[in-house]
Amino acid sequence: MIYRELGKTGKKVSVIGHGCEHLDGKPYSQAKETIEAALENGVNIFDVFMPGKEIRENIARALGEKRKDVFIQGHIGSTDINQQYDISRDMPTVKRFFEDELRIFGGYIDFGMLFFIDSDEDYKNVFDTEFITYVERLKKQGDIRHIGFSSHNPETAAKVIETGVAELMLFSINPAFDMLPPNAYVFDHFEKGFGTELFRGIDPKRAQIYKLCTQKQIGITVMKAFGAGKLLSAEHTPFEKPMTIAQCLHYALSRPAVSSVMGGFKTAAEVAEAMNYFSATEEEKDYSEIISKMRNDFKGNCVYCSHCQPCPAQIDIAAVNKYLDIARLDKGSVPPSVKSHYKSLAHRGDECTSCGSCESRCPFGVAVADNMIEAEKLLAF
Repeated sequence: MIYRELGKTGKKVSVIGHGCEHLDGKPYSQAKETIEAALENGVNIFDVFMPGKEIRENIARALGEKRKDVFIQGHIGSTDINQQYDISRDMPTVKRFFEDELRIFGGYIDFGMLFFIDSDEDYKNVFDTEFITYVERLKKQGDIRHIGFSSHNPETAAKVIETGVAELMLFSINPAFDMLPPNAYVFDHFEKGFGTELFRGIDPKRAQIYKLCTQKQIGITVMKAFGAGKLLSAEHTPFEKPMTIAQCLHYALSRPAVSSVMGGFKTAAEVAEAMNYFSATEEEKDYSEIISKMRNDFKGNCVYCSHCQPCPAQIDIAAVNKYLDIARLDKGSVPPSVKSHYKSLAHRGDECTSCGSCESRCPFGVAVADNMIEAEKLLAF
C-alpha cells in the first residue's frame, strides 16, 4: 500500500480506501470478510456516509480493535427516515444520527463531513444556520478531529473551500465527470448514462477545483471513480471502449490534491482486484488514449497522465506541471508549501533540455518545454 498526506490534516491515508456503502444490507459475515481483506491490504480510511444503524454497527464490529488504527470518514446531515436515506438540516435529527455514529465508532470521528453540499441552497442551509456552529463545536470538543465536506459540484465546492472551515473534501472524480459542464447534475448520468454530446474536454472549472485544493491544502478523497460501474462496462461507457479498474484509479490518483480513492468494495475478491493496481504496468494504468479521443476544447493543458515519460533528464513532468498550474492561480503569491514541494523534486524545470521527446508523445499538445521554463521562474526560490 502507498500512503499520502491528506491535505492540512497531516494524516497519512492509504491511496485506496474503502467506501463501505455497498455493504449496506449485506450480512455481517460479508462485511467482516470484506473489511478484513481491506485491512490486510493496508487500507486505513473508511467512508461511512450511510446513516443506517445496522451497517454502521457491522462496520464497527468488523473493525474491532483496529478502529484505533484507521480513519473513519463520517457524515453530518446524512439521515435515515423510514428506512430512506435523506439529507437533513433539521438540527435535532442531525444530532440524533451523528451522535449515534459517534457512539458506534468509539466516541470520535476522524473526518466529520458536511454532507452533500451541491447547490447554493445546500451551502446556505449549512453555513447560514446553526448547522455549522454545531459542527465547529464538535471539533472543539474533540468529537471530530477534522472538518470536511462532500460535493459533486465544483462551483459550490469552491465556495465551501473559500470559507476556510474545511480541511478535506470528498469529491466525485472520473474522466467522464471531468468532461461534463459544471452545471450538469451528475446523478442524472448514473441513471440515464453519459450524454457524450455534452463532453468538451476536461471542464476548466473542475480542473480549477483541483488546483484550488492544492493551493489551500485541502485533501481530496474520491467517490464515484468508476462512474457507478458505467466506465467499466462495454455497454454503458461513454468512451470508445471501457476503462479498466487500474485506469480509473490512476486517473483519480493523478488529479492534484487527491489522497485516496474510496472503492465501493462489497466482497474480499473486489478488494483483491483493486489491489492489482500496485502491480500494474504504466501501460496498463495509462488512460490518455481513451480521453484524448473525445472532443477536446482543453487542448494544450496537462492532464497529468505521464504519457510524456520517460524524460531523458529524468524530470517528473506531470509533477512539475501540477505545481505550475497551482502557481498560475496567483502568480503574485505562490504558497510556500507549493514552492517547497517543487524544490523537493529530484529534477526540476531548469534541467529541461528542450529535446522535444515529451511533446511528441503528449496526446494533448502541451508545450512542455515552455512550461518547464515558466515553472522554474514561478517556483524556484
